[in-house]
Amino acid sequence: MTWLLEQLALTSPLEGVAVLLALVYMLLAAYQSQWCWLAAAISCSIYAELMWNASLYMESALQLAYILLAGYGWWQWQYGSGQRAAAQQQGFSWRWHGLMLVLMSSISTIVALALARYTNAEAVWLDSFTTIFSLFATWLLTRKLFSTWLYWLAIDSVYVYLYASKGFVATSGLYLGYLILVLYAMRQWQRQQRSEPTCCNSG
Repeated sequence: MTWLLEQLALTSPLEGVAVLLALVYMLLAAYQSQWCWLAAAISCSIYAELMWNASLYMESALQLAYILLAGYGWWQWQYGSGQRAAAQQQGFSWRWHGLMLVLMSSISTIVALALARYTNAEAVWLDSFTTIFSLFATWLLTRKLFSTWLYWLAIDSVYVYLYASKGFVATSGLYLGYLILVLYAMRQWQRQQRSEPTCCNSG
């Protein structure tokens, strides 16, 4: 406990702001509020710099991609298919998800090998796999597909370890909080699905 308090005391104010906005993002996403994307964009802008300084280059690139996806998500929820509630979205089959798992894993492997060969990046395998799958899961969220939360359960569990190992204790704690919020979001979305029995379940 003493070690944890000492590590939290060393957390920069900038990381603290990013953590707070990231939690706001998840909570708003659970309620399908499009303002979640604004909170995400600001939080990711901060994290992009923090991750670059920690030599987690794929994580830094991921944050930049998140900013673009936040803009896309805002547009989708305002004008595109995301205008409809999650319970009304038509999801993908398990076969489709199986193919995506193979594809995303292949891309992650290629990226990890390239980083290991051409850069001084650390934790290249975890960094690459979490990056690629996080982008994929975020894309599913822009479409308000319930399957996004299943991916985030696995991804966020890995992030708890990855960030703690790099000294970002507050951010590691954030991902523990994310796991709880993911379960909460799943419950909220499932509750809406039960209230609209005519809709199709996603993925």
